[in-house]
Amino acid sequence: MEKPEMTTLTRVLEKLHDRGFDHELKMSDHGRMQSPDTSKIYDPEDLLIVKTYRFEGESDPSDSSVLYVLEDKEGDKGYVLDAYGTYTTHDESGFNEFIKKIPVEDRDEQLLFG
Repeated sequence: MEKPEMTTLTRVLEKLHDRGFDHELKMSDHGRMQSPDTSKIYDPEDLLIVKTYRFEGESDPSDSSVLYVLEDKEGDKGYVLDAYGTYTTHDESGFNEFIKKIPVEDRDEQLLFG
């Protein structure tokens, strides 16, 4: 069976939404991640990165982005979206350090898109 092509951020977000990964997490003022949808607040050890997708802008480097697909300890699913490097959309102090502290368990795409 041929896997569907996942070439755009929009397409991946649509598929993630279909699989229940529909809560976008944001950095809060107190240096932790928060789900505006569920009001949950997370420390790095409360989350697990299950997949990371990188998207390259064809003509504009500011179009480059990274999508972190996450699960919390209770199995709730979400994601964090950011731009690369100097183009980051997260001005909050500590965002990069927070992301680096989240454990990673890169899962087979079949779990997400099978």
